[in-house]
Amino acid sequence: MELLARIRAIVGDNGVLTGEDASSRPADWTGMTTCAASAVIRPRSTQELSAVMALCHDARQSVVPAGGLTGLVHGTDASPADVQISFERMRTIEAVDPIGRTITVQAGVTLQAVHEAAAEHGLSYGVDLGARGSCTIGGNISTNAGGNTVVRYGMTRDNVLGLEAVLADGRVISAMNTLIKNNAAYDLKHLFIGSEGTLGLVTRAVLKLQPKPASVATAMLAVDSFEGLTSLFALAGRRLGGLLSSFEVMWRAHYEQIAITSGRHQPPLPGGHEFYIVVEATGTDPERDEGLFADVMSEALEQGLAVDAVLASSGAQRAAIWGVREDIVGLVTDFYPCATFDISLPISAMDDYVRALRASVLQEWGEKAGVIVFGHLGDGNLHVLVAPRPWDDALRHRAEELVYLPLKALGGSLSAEHGIGLEKRDWLHVSRTPEELGLMREVKAMLDPYGLLNPGKVLG
Repeated sequence: MELLARIRAIVGDNGVLTGEDASSRPADWTGMTTCAASAVIRPRSTQELSAVMALCHDARQSVVPAGGLTGLVHGTDASPADVQISFERMRTIEAVDPIGRTITVQAGVTLQAVHEAAAEHGLSYGVDLGARGSCTIGGNISTNAGGNTVVRYGMTRDNVLGLEAVLADGRVISAMNTLIKNNAAYDLKHLFIGSEGTLGLVTRAVLKLQPKPASVATAMLAVDSFEGLTSLFALAGRRLGGLLSSFEVMWRAHYEQIAITSGRHQPPLPGGHEFYIVVEATGTDPERDEGLFADVMSEALEQGLAVDAVLASSGAQRAAIWGVREDIVGLVTDFYPCATFDISLPISAMDDYVRALRASVLQEWGEKAGVIVFGHLGDGNLHVLVAPRPWDDALRHRAEELVYLPLKALGGSLSAEHGIGLEKRDWLHVSRTPEELGLMREVKAMLDPYGLLNPGKVLG
């Protein structure tokens, strides 16, 4: 193929994979599917990708970007008509500025590598999630990833100061801002953050860093009512203030399956309670912070908001608590086949929503069907698994109706942090108005008139 020969001249022989070298690669994190793209292109720099995209644009060749393949909405699915752009050779940490508290990285750098590089300078990066060892910064930016510390540091969007992206025609938009304050007209980075590679391909970024916490205090609490749960969140926010970094909740069925039934973990607390909460606070004064944290947890027990609690007294105990919450692979394996969801809604509406969903699933498929709920309650984000039994792929649409349709009246979102991809595309109208969708399509048509970037994703 002439196009691939011209691309190979830009990226080198090792920069183009075809045949079995391409088709044997995984297509997603499950390892259950393989890459269907006709070729995998592996540029080493923004300049190489720019030249590649110019050729693809002239040839009207569609491209699908791929990072760590940890997404959950089929946002990196490719067809034989596509070529895949992999950022696996763009893993350079270019600079760390300990005074300005920024780190400049290429798109293929993993989230964990950013954490480690920042830590060497006494700093930390505010975004964290269970897939940290595999997910890449380019993918995090393209999906506006959230994670376990959003309640304190915000989403990826809140932690990106600047970025560089290649447009469909090969033009480079270099907005590598390092300033906290830069109000010079439109902030173009926001076109690319969360757009899932449909408007441009992110190649480099400047990330905002924070002072590395000197103290970390972690606890798991058991709560028997949703009122107690929200009161506990209010207490933690009021007493811990800016120290509160995580407030994660597992409904009973989720905790008991992962911590007890699965046999993969030593349960931090016994089963039998309605909710299990992971609370974490980080600060700058270990003695003061840990004492305050212990006092707040004691208050929760004394006030009857929680009925049991365990405070981590070592790194191993902290890891054990988080191990239960972050065992997503085990959870999906335990309940496979199932439909997975990532939604957000007002905290005050969560209890009624989950109860109604359970009732709907029970009515639809009976007692053998399962509903698992957990998530980042502190920022209004719930993850939901619905497992009709017996499973049939045709039932997925009905499960989506039960989960998504009630969100519209609540002002909720069908995607809190995972993005849209292919999986949620046809439901986007639940969370966006016709006017919003129309403007999105106009922006897409302006930047990618031939529909070459990640075709079919997000808007179709």
